[in-house]
Amino acid sequence: MNSQAEVKGIVSERYAEGAKERQEALCCPVDYDVRLLELLPQEIVERDYGCGDPSRYVQEGDTVLDLGSGGGKICYMAAQLVGETGNVIGIDMTDEMLALARKYQAEMAEKIGSDRVTFHKGYIQDLAFDLKAQELFLENNSSLSIESLEFQDWQQQQKIEQPLIADNSIDLVVSNCVLNLVAETDRKQMIDGIFRVLKPGGHVAISDIVSDESVPEHLKSNEELWTGCISGAFQEKQFSQAFLDAGFVLVNYDKWDASPWQVVEGIEFRSVTLMAIKPTPKVCLDVGQAVIYKGPYSEVRDDEDHIYPRGERIAVCERSYKFLTEGPMKDDFIGISPAVAIEGKEFCAPAGTVRFARESKGSTHNSTSGGNSCC
Repeated sequence: MNSQAEVKGIVSERYAEGAKERQEALCCPVDYDVRLLELLPQEIVERDYGCGDPSRYVQEGDTVLDLGSGGGKICYMAAQLVGETGNVIGIDMTDEMLALARKYQAEMAEKIGSDRVTFHKGYIQDLAFDLKAQELFLENNSSLSIESLEFQDWQQQQKIEQPLIADNSIDLVVSNCVLNLVAETDRKQMIDGIFRVLKPGGHVAISDIVSDESVPEHLKSNEELWTGCISGAFQEKQFSQAFLDAGFVLVNYDKWDASPWQVVEGIEFRSVTLMAIKPTPKVCLDVGQAVIYKGPYSEVRDDEDHIYPRGERIAVCERSYKFLTEGPMKDDFIGISPAVAIEGKEFCAPAGTVRFARESKGSTHNSTSGGNSCC
């Protein structure tokens, strides 16, 4: 089931049917925020297929990209969270799903106060290529085929000059049980594309199905299992490694179901949500900041080989300080800034360098643990 055209065809066909009539086998139980569901048309709720709720990571003002947006459920949930200053973009390759999502676009815009959602026809494994633009081009150039050199030249030019999703334009990429539907040969391109469109410091929240063991070829060849989000699952370590290989940092599993969704030939398939961040440019300024790792481990090491022994004031650059005190590890670190701001200079201290206490006397220590003040 690794042929790109074969996978696209069978997935599109099954989800086209899913847009018309609910397919119970395409989803597993998810507890969504009922307050966000109240405004959604029942038809969209019933035709949704997923394994998690990436909408809970959306912040006010975000530009959100939903990969494989289907009938628009996550998009319309996210639209309620981004507020008037944010917007949501959904991408799907199936006409029937796009028609379902757009059917209620005006109604949802009226309910939430503005039209904050846009739906595009495209492949999530190629976020530069606009499928609608391709259809219009071929309609106006009926003598050309997609195998022709002229078409291929136009396609490459279109992706460079008018990419469907621009570089560094997205705050949060979400997806709900869709990445596993993409052909294995397209997956590196897909994750590289996610990295490209995110702003520096942007996040991903990807809900998907992973397997505890590698899936054998005879299961991958089963169309029912592939389109049902089973046999195309990433192996659990392979899933996180794919994002590390693309350049993401702070890659972590934020949600991990205790029980598998399905077990096939002894292989457990379960729902997870993976988080990761696109790093900001590697300009590291030393402004006198430090962090203390709280424990309980003797030390931790991040994806950039920085070392944080428990209880030590470790010198960090401004960029790392922001990641550690505002990102997914914020509960594990105490942030310390100098009492008086200093002019930044290039950070060149070796990993694990201690910041002496005298350098930050009188400063406020930033910790999410809170607690009462001393009497």
